[in-house]
Order: sequence, then structure tokens, then C-alpha cells
Amino acid sequence: MRQEVDGGYLWSPVREANGARSRFYDNMRRAAPGDVVLSYAAGQVGRVGIIADYAISAPKPEEFGNIGIYWSATGWLLPVQWLDTNFALRPKDLMRDLAPLLPTTHSPIQPQSGNGNQKAYLAEVDREVVDLILVAARLPAADLLAAPTRTGADFATTLDDVVERNIQHDISLDETVREQLVRARRGQGLFRKRVLDFEPECRITGLATPNLLIASHIKPWRACGTPAERLDGANGLMLAPHADFLFDRGLLGFERDGRPMFSSQLTDSDADKLGMHIVQRPPPRPLHNDSLSYLDHHRVNVFIP
Repeated sequence: MRQEVDGGYLWSPVREANGARSRFYDNMRRAAPGDVVLSYAAGQVGRVGIIADYAISAPKPEEFGNIGIYWSATGWLLPVQWLDTNFALRPKDLMRDLAPLLPTTHSPIQPQSGNGNQKAYLAEVDREVVDLILVAARLPAADLLAAPTRTGADFATTLDDVVERNIQHDISLDETVREQLVRARRGQGLFRKRVLDFEPECRITGLATPNLLIASHIKPWRACGTPAERLDGANGLMLAPHADFLFDRGLLGFERDGRPMFSSQLTDSDADKLGMHIVQRPPPRPLHNDSLSYLDHHRVNVFIP
């Protein structure tokens, strides 16, 4: 809680340690900008936040240290604008009114005892629960209209900076390799050359002029676990700039057979203005077999359904 409030985010693994899916982790991908978050720890609600953007694929924050040492190294980071107001409200003191409002399954709190459910991380509750807490905490609802100051793109840049710094200080890597890994972050160097060997044109526009295309990682550069993944040409697509932006933000994805997928969060109006629906796309072609595992990562961890 301390790390997340100070950093302005929520972070969770994608799955439980045994590989099982968790509704509480899946909720990280369902949360949307403008949703209200109540931070519950040590038996009390102490902070309120507003979700600023959709979750992004991100390594476990360095500031966690050894906390959750059994968690996977990569998970979901959800940008949150935490309000400055501090308070200490015990749900146990509100159970007469709170218990009937709690969800029947996957509740953050046990309606009988008022204790927190140990496996709960990000639980979905009705707005009535939020309103009850805000009134009890005497927190003006107007505070929830504060404009978020950090987006998912801001966090992605910050996380990329951290990864780049670690690469530059990794003495186990040859200097040439370090240089190529840093250049790969920006879609340049050896990575770009290798991607062009796999993907000579943009799958959305059919554009094939190299200096008009961006070499985009399928599995995000910051989420790659090895230098080989960051430099693998199969982990890339050559995309027109606007398609690259949408792909990186999870608003565009691809099926294994090459058909494009558009996120429900990309409105038809915005898609039309970007020419995504009217563009004369090249015929879909299957992605290379070596690209499929990367594509699966993007579909599960980056693409917003």
C-alpha cells in the first residue's frame, strides 16, 4: 500500500503463484479511467484514488523489494491518481450498512465478520459501497473530479527508463549488446533490421516504405525477460505511426491469422478519423510461427478487449 500510494499506481501479477487465474487480478484489466479505488490495508480504508488510465504490462516495481518474492516478474500496472486526503475508516464499524452492499462472491471484506479476505486484491463493488465510505469519511465528492496527472504512457516511459538504466549498468553484457538493446527500445538498430526481415510492410495500411514505418515490439520492450527477446525480429511488427501508437496502447491487436482486432475502448468515431475502418488494408496473412508466443502475450497482457 505504501509503495503504491507513493508511486501513484496499483500493481498485481497476472496469475496466482500456482498459475491459476484470479478474479482479483483480472479486475486490473477491467478497470477503466474514472473508476474510484478505495485502498484497504491493516483493517481500514485510508486512501481514495481515481483510475487514470487502463492497465499496462509492467515488471514488478523495484520499490517492492522482496515483497511478493514468489510473484511473477511481470504483471499489470494500473495508474491511479490518489487523493491527498488521509483518513482511517474501519469497515467493521459500518457493517450494519455495509454488509448488504457487498458482492456475494469475490468480496474484499467478509460480510459476517468485517475482516478482509486474504486473497482479495482489486475487488469490484457497487457505487453504493463507495458512497457509503465517502460519506462516513466526510470526503467531498467534488474531490473525485480531480484531473489525473499521470497516464499509462507516462508510466511506460518511466519503466522503460528504469530498464534502460539497468541494462547500461549490467556488466555481464557486452558493450555492443548493451548499445543494441537500448536502440531496440526505440525500434532502431539490429532489432529494426531483424523485424524488417519478418515484416516488410504495415499490416494495417500496407505501407512498405521503411522510413515511414516504426519497428514496434509485440511483447513490450520493458516486459521482455532476456536480451534475446528484446532483439528478436519475431517479436516485432513494422507499423505506420498511428497503428504503432494504437498497438502499443492496447487499442489494436492481431489474431494469429493476421486479422486485426480493435479494442472496445477505441470508439468508431475515433477509428474512422484515424482511417482504421476505411483504409484499404492488405489481405490478412498469418504471423510467423516464431511470433505467436509474443502475440499471445500481447493479446493477454496488452490488448484491451
